Amino acid sequence: MTERVDVVVVGAGGMGAATVWQLAKRGRSVVLLEQFEHLHEWGSSHGQTRIFRFAYRDPRYTELAQYSLPLWRELETDSGALLLEQNGQVDHGSAGAIEEIVASLRSHQFAVEVLTPDAAHERWPGMNFDTAVAFSPDGGRVFADRTVDSAVAAAVRLGAEFHPSTPVERIEVQGDRAFVHAGGRTWEAGCVVVAAGAWLPGLVEGLVSLPPLAITHQQPVHFAIRPGFSFPSYIHHQESGKALNFAAYGLESPGEGVKLGLEGTVRPVDLAQRDTEPDPVVTREAQDYAERWLPGADPTQVTAVTCLFTETTDGHFIIDRVGPVVVCSPCSGHGFKFVPAIGAITADLTTGIDHGRDYWRLSAAS
Repeated sequence: MTERVDVVVVGAGGMGAATVWQLAKRGRSVVLLEQFEHLHEWGSSHGQTRIFRFAYRDPRYTELAQYSLPLWRELETDSGALLLEQNGQVDHGSAGAIEEIVASLRSHQFAVEVLTPDAAHERWPGMNFDTAVAFSPDGGRVFADRTVDSAVAAAVRLGAEFHPSTPVERIEVQGDRAFVHAGGRTWEAGCVVVAAGAWLPGLVEGLVSLPPLAITHQQPVHFAIRPGFSFPSYIHHQESGKALNFAAYGLESPGEGVKLGLEGTVRPVDLAQRDTEPDPVVTREAQDYAERWLPGADPTQVTAVTCLFTETTDGHFIIDRVGPVVVCSPCSGHGFKFVPAIGAITADLTTGIDHGRDYWRLSAAS
């Protein structure tokens, strides 16, 4: 028997969870399907914390973060959970990158403080700083697993159906209707949202023409924090022609220590043969970085974790609609801070509202 609903959402990571929350708030009948168990560790949304920032070299993302802030607070109200802490965020490194960040923040009326590396070290002695420094007091951190769980729970309270451990077998399109086959059941909907991250290409093959995507294995680490030190959220920028490139990023994660992720220590992934074992070579590179740049971290006490990044060639997002299929695979390694905003935008697409952003449409990313 085919079951009819307004929308089916495939993928219960951050973006899928926020989309189903937004749709349920709007009174839509919606089903959320997840191939793994709830809050699994096989994708891109798991773990305790992510950076929240308005500080982007590309002002379009500053604007998107600005749009997301009241929606973070709305999700907190709906769920009763603390999801976003604005405890400050620092950028340092390439002078050109810092100039662009400062200009973007100021143009959007955000506070920003420009510091010398020595002055920044005096304020945060647990870090050493490179070339130029900008501090954004409005940045901070969001809680990843808690956000996913809160959005799903809020949606279910509003009437959404959630089916974890239910992999999608296939998606069919007949005219303006989508048919989603999963777990021995079939749902017919006016729209299907595919927010499946690294599994996106296999699910929409033959339905949507995607731009090239790189799926990589990332390995951030957590170091114990030496007594008396604390850390803001931070990004260390390298000299590069790409506006989204950086050398390292991290933040203090309560109960875990200080997180560090390094650009350039990634490897391609075959999803069929993926393992989650950390690479000791990458861990050693992170320890070397910490010894130079994070004197408040103890590089001898380190825990490595793994996750997937799904990235376009230009580092932008893919959020668009083709017929009854909405593609929402936006992360490109920097999307979590926008989760509630992207959920709202994707929900809009299911009802025919197109925000028309030139940096996330399929046509622009191709």
